[in-house]
Amino acid sequence: RLGEGPVLTSSLYEPFLVIDGFVRQYNGLFHMWYIFEQKWKSYCEGMEPDRVYKIGHAVSTDGIEWKREGKAIIRDRIEDESQALPSVVYYNGLYHMFFCWRYSYDFRNNPKRGYRLGYARSYDLKFWERADEELNFECSLEGWDNEMLCYPNVFVMNQKVYMLYNGNQFGKTGFGVAELEEI
Repeated sequence: RLGEGPVLTSSLYEPFLVIDGFVRQYNGLFHMWYIFEQKWKSYCEGMEPDRVYKIGHAVSTDGIEWKREGKAIIRDRIEDESQALPSVVYYNGLYHMFFCWRYSYDFRNNPKRGYRLGYARSYDLKFWERADEELNFECSLEGWDNEMLCYPNVFVMNQKVYMLYNGNQFGKTGFGVAELEEI
C-alpha cells in the first residue's frame, strides 16, 4: 500500500464515484478501464434520483500515476445508459471490450431494464466502435440468467476466448462461463 488514499479517485471531469478498475498492460503502458459516475438524475417525481455511470480510460507508465481521458469512451445505446465492469482482451489483431449496460432507473424490479452485455472493439485502444449485435449473447429463455446478464470477465486460454458472467439479481442466482465462438 502506497498511502492512505486511492490511486484513482474523483476529479474535475469525473466528480462523483470512480470504481471498478480493470488493468492490462499493452505496448509498454498500463491501461485502466473504470467506471465513473456522470450524474444523478430524478426520473420520476417523488423518487430518489438514480446515478448514471460510464466507462472511462486512463494510462500509466508505472501503475501509480494515471493520465485520464476524462470522458466516456463507449457510445450509448439508449438515453442515460449506465455502463459497468469493462473487461478487455487482445485477440486476432483487435482489442475487444466486454461490459454490461442497463437503463439508469427501474432496473432492479423490471427485468427488461436490467443489465445486458455490451461489446466494443478497437484497433488502437483510443477509439472504440460499439457492436453489441455482433456479440449475439442474450438472456436465456428460462433459468438463472433469463432476466439479467452482467459483470463479464473475459480472458484468452489455449487460443480461445472465454467469458465469465453473472446472471439474475446481479449474480445472486449464479454465474456462468461462455466460450466465444467468433469475435
